[in-house]
Amino acid sequence: MVLLQFTASTVWRGHEQKIIYLYEYYRDQNLIEDQYIICAKNTPIYEVAKQKKMNVIGFDFKSEYDFKFAKQLSKIVKEKKIDVVLIHNSTAHTISVIAHKFYNLPVPLVLCRTLIRRVDTNYFRKWKYNYKGIEKIICVSDAVVDVLKFAVKDHTKLRIIGSVTDVKRFKKQEATGLLHNQYNLAKDYKIIGNIAAFTGFKDHYTWVDTVEILVKRNNIKAKYVLVGTGELENDIKKYVSDKNLNNDIIFMGFRNDIPEILPEFDIFMFTSNNEPTGGVLLESYACKVPIVAANAGGIPEVIIDKKTGLLAEVGNPTDFANKVELLFNDNNLRTNLVSNGYNHLLENFTKKVIAEKFYQELLSVVKTVS
Repeated sequence: MVLLQFTASTVWRGHEQKIIYLYEYYRDQNLIEDQYIICAKNTPIYEVAKQKKMNVIGFDFKSEYDFKFAKQLSKIVKEKKIDVVLIHNSTAHTISVIAHKFYNLPVPLVLCRTLIRRVDTNYFRKWKYNYKGIEKIICVSDAVVDVLKFAVKDHTKLRIIGSVTDVKRFKKQEATGLLHNQYNLAKDYKIIGNIAAFTGFKDHYTWVDTVEILVKRNNIKAKYVLVGTGELENDIKKYVSDKNLNNDIIFMGFRNDIPEILPEFDIFMFTSNNEPTGGVLLESYACKVPIVAANAGGIPEVIIDKKTGLLAEVGNPTDFANKVELLFNDNNLRTNLVSNGYNHLLENFTKKVIAEKFYQELLSVVKTVS
C-alpha cells in the first residue's frame, strides 16, 4: 500500500501531530510500501515534516476551491502510484472531491473528522460528505459520529478511532521545579494549569471563574497557568484583569516544550465545552498529572469518571472548584486516578494502537476497491 496523507491546515494542533505520528509508525514498522504528506507550504506541519526528512510535498494554498491544485493532486496521485488518500481537514476534503470528480483522481478517499460540528447546514457541505468517492469517514469519537449522522446517509461509512499520543515523547513524569524557577514561585505553591488555544469552545471563561472561586475560598495555595495563544487571548486577559486575578493567573503563551512543563502541573483543569476528545488529556495521562475535565463532547470517552479522572459539569465553575479541592484533599484518589489513567492510555491511545487501527481501515478500503 502506498499512502498519501493530505491536509491544508495552517496550524499545529493535535490533528497535525497525528499525521506525523502515523507517518513515523508506518515508516518505523515497515508496514507500508511508501507514503507521502501533502500540505501547504510555510505551515508548521510542512516544516516539521521537512525537518524529520519525510516525503512531503508542499503546495501554495489559495482557496478551498482551488481547481488548479485539484488537477495537480490527481497528477501526483497517478505519478506516485498512490493507493489511498487519507484526508485530514475540510479544505483538503473539498479539493480531494474536486480532484476525484473532475480530474479523474483514481483512488479511494478516506476522511478524518475531529470536530463536533453540524455539516448539514448547506447543500454543498452535505453533498461532499456523501460523495461516492469517500469510502470511509474516521471519527475521533462517538460524539463526532452523532453529529455527522445528521448529514451522512450511509452510516456504515462511519468509523471511530480515538486520539493518539506518543508516550516516548512524554518521559518526564515528576515535577522538577521548572515552572517555579521560571516564574519565581514559592516552592510550596501548587500549580493548576491548562493547555489550550484561546478559542470559544475551550471555555476559558469558566476556567477563570473557577480560579476566582478557589482564590476566594483560600483553601489551596496555588498559582494558575494558561498555556496557548488564540483569537480570544486578549479578551481572556481583560476578563482576568477585571476580576483582579492578575497575581493569580499566569499567561505563558505558546510553548514548544509541553513534555517538560506539563509534569510540573499538580492538576490539569480542562473546561472545554465541546471537545471531540482532547489530545492534551492523553498527554496528561502520560505525564501522570491528575485531571479535572468537563463532561462534554468526546471527553467522557477519554476520561472515566472517578477512575481515570474527575468529570465536572460543563460551564459550572463551582463544580470544577469542588473537584479540584477534592483531588488535593484525597491523596489516595489522586494516586489511583494517575495510575489508572496511565494504564488506560497504554491500552487505548498510544501511537501503536491508533496507527494499527488506521492501517486496518485503510487496508480494507484498498482491498475492497481493488
